Amino acid sequence: MAVSKRDLPDTMVSPETGKTLRRGVRPFVITYKGKSKTIELPGYYLENGDEGIHVGDDMAVTDAVLRALEEEVEGIPSPATIKRVRKKLKLSQREAGVLLKVGENAFDKYERGLVEPSGPTSQLLRLLDHHPELIEELRQGAA
Repeated sequence: MAVSKRDLPDTMVSPETGKTLRRGVRPFVITYKGKSKTIELPGYYLENGDEGIHVGDDMAVTDAVLRALEEEVEGIPSPATIKRVRKKLKLSQREAGVLLKVGENAFDKYERGLVEPSGPTSQLLRLLDHHPELIEELRQGAA
């Protein structure tokens, strides 16, 4: 179970140096294939220095930004985009998997970031996002 930010203490002792680290954020640059984005990375940091420790969900922000950069560069939709499109189409995860012929549990895995959709599935999601009326053709073909 993830640790809530509210449950984290304001300070911790560095296991390497014994110095006191304070809870805060630092700028951190994430780069993917030439595209970069600077984020505020939460963690425990030395007041003046580079030492830092990340706990709980601290690194989740980097994962989300990396997936967004991957989406921008490669066209592979992020879990958040996949969920948004599925809800826009008013589909359950199971129904989306059956209609797109990727398996009943695929959308659960896509939306949790466990598996990335294939290229054709990514393209189909992009088309359905721009032309949601096309879902009716998929429904008719499945009937």
